[in-house]
Amino acid sequence: MSARAPAGGAARRALGALAALMLLAGLGAGVAHGERTQHGNLIVALDGGLTPLKLPRDHPAPVAVHLAGGLRTADGELLPRVTRVELGLPKQGVLSSRGLPTCSQRRLRDTTSAKARELCGGALVGSGTLQADVLLPNQDPFTIEADLLAFNGRVEGRRAVILHAAAAKPPTVVVLPFVLRRREGTFGLAMVADLPPTLGPWPHFAHFELTLSRRYTYRGQERSYLSASCPAPPRFTAGFLSFARVGFTLVGGRQVGAGIVRGCRAR
Repeated sequence: MSARAPAGGAARRALGALAALMLLAGLGAGVAHGERTQHGNLIVALDGGLTPLKLPRDHPAPVAVHLAGGLRTADGELLPRVTRVELGLPKQGVLSSRGLPTCSQRRLRDTTSAKARELCGGALVGSGTLQADVLLPNQDPFTIEADLLAFNGRVEGRRAVILHAAAAKPPTVVVLPFVLRRREGTFGLAMVADLPPTLGPWPHFAHFELTLSRRYTYRGQERSYLSASCPAPPRFTAGFLSFARVGFTLVGGRQVGAGIVRGCRAR
């Protein structure tokens, strides 16, 4: 992990029920039509979906996953500091990085978005945006907006998604690894990022949008980073299943989160 302030084998059972999605609202409007949960004065929002909406019943097909979420306070108070972010995805499905290049945190440090693409374009698996509330001593809080790039990577031998966030005003770059971990329960794959104090003011973030998708060729075969099917019963063409969950751990250990359910259409 780094921050610069102003001046394998195929991995299956990863995204399950990704097939079980219907994109109920576009992410261009943020999380206005997603799920919201309130914990005291803190509101957690999550939205998302899958494209395409129609998928095969009996075999996985390439998909793109869209997620948008964030935090806000009901009374306008400053956002608390976040120490961990966890994105949960269903346990069935396919996340495969076989033959896909990897990129390291070290290589992405102190790079612009354009340079990061130049250095690690072969490992690119997603993109999006991030808004964060920045709190500096003896200054009024302000909001920073950054471009997000997601790269296939490894951290201490574990598969990971390396997020590169770059803002123009003020010039700021953060490289943050989300390590992929197995979990019990509905969301069997978790993307987990720890945000230590050394990360600086970024952990007071407010909103993110992220799309994960990548098609590539390996040994002459077309492959997809994410794939899914729609295993609806033969007499049904649609259904509803759990799709994603976001959880935030705050300073002091308090945990808040929200989850969403989406549907799929079988073809």
